[in-house]
Amino acid sequence: MKIHEKYIKRCIEIAKNGLGTTAPNPMVGCVIVHNNKIIGEGFTSPYGGNHAEVNAIESVTIKSLLNEATLYVTLEPCSHFGKTPPCSDLIIKHHIPQVIIGTTDTHSKVSGEGIKKLKNSGCNVIVGVLEDECKKHHNRFFTFHNKKRPYIILKWAETLDGFIAPEIKIKKKPVWISNEISRQLAHKWRTEEQAILVGTNTVKEDNPSLTVRDWTGKNPIRIVLDKTKMLSKDYNIFNNQAETFVISEKEIDVSNNVAFQICKLLHNKDIQSVIIEGGSKTLQTFIDENLWDEARVFTGDTEFKKGIKAPLFKGKLIQESNMLEDSLKIYLND
Repeated sequence: MKIHEKYIKRCIEIAKNGLGTTAPNPMVGCVIVHNNKIIGEGFTSPYGGNHAEVNAIESVTIKSLLNEATLYVTLEPCSHFGKTPPCSDLIIKHHIPQVIIGTTDTHSKVSGEGIKKLKNSGCNVIVGVLEDECKKHHNRFFTFHNKKRPYIILKWAETLDGFIAPEIKIKKKPVWISNEISRQLAHKWRTEEQAILVGTNTVKEDNPSLTVRDWTGKNPIRIVLDKTKMLSKDYNIFNNQAETFVISEKEIDVSNNVAFQICKLLHNKDIQSVIIEGGSKTLQTFIDENLWDEARVFTGDTEFKKGIKAPLFKGKLIQESNMLEDSLKIYLND
């Protein structure tokens, strides 16, 4: 493995520690190397805190080594003032002579300016090491800024015979298709995204909390598509355990392009990613408008014979695994 790729891989690895906490900032990883030895590492702190480069530089015990070191980072260092000062200025301040960057930042406030500033200071800059891997790692951030919408993950569980829910329910609570291990993983996924979205029928039929109970982490923002605002405040999604937004016909035109309008609304609220756990109708709305990035589908070891059919879609299968008797397939939208 080429030496630069080795350290960029490490950057990606540690950057994942920021999953679910850094948005709307990207989850960046940074490694500082001196004489083929890592002397500092850092990843992006929760929003409002330090960027990865700052944390990496602060972790270096002997600061005098920085003027002989190489800094590796998944994404181009910022060049503008936001919640924190520009990382490119900090790199220049410490006279770090070489910076290896996974991919450029397409955000309009950066977009090559960080690289330009570093080069103008005399720093040797190499861009594009494991570029595809770094772009994939930053897919939430890039989707938000380039496509002007959140990164959208569809998630559901279906039976062996292709149903997402039974035809008739006796009680207003979930009918579990997947097992406890699968449900724990689904709760982990909730901690990794900014928001979770469902439709009116899911709230009425299941009365879910949409919070994280089987994993440790931050509850996502709850978004409910309730066109006529028919839901009472007695449902669990209106408790004080997490923030809740209701999208109704006052916010969007419910007659067409519903998914597009929801995406625009969420983008305006700075929501960078959303996991959709709604019923078949809500999921199919996003599929039909081709507004989705991933689909994560559990298949349980049960049959309903009749009921509500699972959504219909086409995607590229990228992962398949077993969760005891359940199976999990993850697809990308080509």
